Amino acid sequence: MAKDAVKVDSGHYKVEVNNKRVRAVRVHYGPREKSVMHGHPATVGVFLTDAHFRFTYPNGKSEEITAKAGDVMWFAPHEHLPENLGDNPFEAVIVELKGGASPARPAKARPAKAKAARTRRARRR
Repeated sequence: MAKDAVKVDSGHYKVEVNNKRVRAVRVHYGPREKSVMHGHPATVGVFLTDAHFRFTYPNGKSEEITAKAGDVMWFAPHEHLPENLGDNPFEAVIVELKGGASPARPAKARPAKAKAARTRRARRR
């Protein structure tokens, strides 16, 4: 089983909420900071600031991801070593889903604009 980010890197990850359905973790990286290899279950990330970072996976492959403040991304269960590639700090809240909430098949990170989601909800009303 992958190492828990909060346990192996408490300098970047802090638990804000933990119950039987979710664990919400605040993530904060300074400019150019790097973590250690760790894992997450199915996760929804909410970016509080702009971000440009790299995920390096156990197989050596890597992926660069950019996000704007307010973006929301889905992450399938994964293990990675994240690195802030930006010259500014970034902050996010990740909500780790528990109790069989993960998808049937893994997928790459998928950005979804928070504004677009609000617009879709407003149209349904």
